[in-house]
Amino acid sequence: MAKVVNISQCFEKFNDTYSPKIIGELNGQYVLVVKCEEDKVPWHTHENEDEMFYVIEGILDIFEKRKKITLHAGEFYIVYRGTEHRVVPQGHVKLVLFEPTEISHTGSVKTEITKSEFERLDV
Repeated sequence: MAKVVNISQCFEKFNDTYSPKIIGELNGQYVLVVKCEEDKVPWHTHENEDEMFYVIEGILDIFEKRKKITLHAGEFYIVYRGTEHRVVPQGHVKLVLFEPTEISHTGSVKTEITKSEFERLDV
């Protein structure tokens, strides 16, 4: 069912970090919101899926093997499949992610933040 989703209100519904929440689905993609703090994301690769990071609040560094990308609020970046990467927030960061529904949270690397499935927010 089509509906208007308020991103700010979505972020008010949870406090945990590195735990993406599903707020929508389209064409085999999840629309997810997530809060990030501290350097916890391991180097990892998604062999078959692209991943889009859209910063709502804060500053996010995305590291690829030979470059560093810094995103500010209102900016997004796509990490293409097969690219080894990691993300490091500068302080507290709020993100919207666009990812295929079959994506593994941290690729084949498992750490304390890895989720086997994502929680769905009531929006």
